[in-house]
Amino acid sequence: MGILLSIHILAGTIALLCAALAISSEKGKKFHVLSGRTYFWSMVGIFLTAIPMSIINSNLFLFLIAIFSFYLAFAGMRFAKNRKGIATTIDWIAVSLMILSGLGMWALAVIYFINDNSQYITLFVFGFIALAIGYGDYGSHKNKAGIGKQRIAKHLTNMMAGTIAVVTAVLVVNVNIEPIWIWWLLPTAVITPIIFYWNKKTLSS
Repeated sequence: MGILLSIHILAGTIALLCAALAISSEKGKKFHVLSGRTYFWSMVGIFLTAIPMSIINSNLFLFLIAIFSFYLAFAGMRFAKNRKGIATTIDWIAVSLMILSGLGMWALAVIYFINDNSQYITLFVFGFIALAIGYGDYGSHKNKAGIGKQRIAKHLTNMMAGTIAVVTAVLVVNVNIEPIWIWWLLPTAVITPIIFYWNKKTLSS
């Protein structure tokens, strides 16, 4: 368990650093691509350690968050590479898991609400985001619309949303002030408007 946690923390640190480098670098250039790829593989490390840790600790909340977070990095990378917009089997599996994770979060939110656990708020919001992005990406795959500016916007949305997940993880681990759900949702509230702005700029350019 200690080894898993150490790898998890190291991968999270690298992901946070590479996300900042990718965001601040010129899009499409070698440094941006390298930062993005390193960020993705760091997210792989986070996912591969988070899943067994959540199972060992019987923590369904973190299990669902791990699937949700990894999908964002995975889809972001896929939209960057898949210029033809044709989804493969792995894309369909991934987006299906994303939608299922959103439904799972909503189901768990109901249980938390009944048991007076304020984290139902976090689960409801993240579940909504998972379903919104999941259904959006599903539609893109179905209609083969992930090309051109739409592809870039999808790449940006998923990668930035994945960055929100990393920033959130760092924040909630280091801040222990009630109510905890505020710290879980603060990065989403701050960064989401930036995603909308960049998407609008990308699609209108």
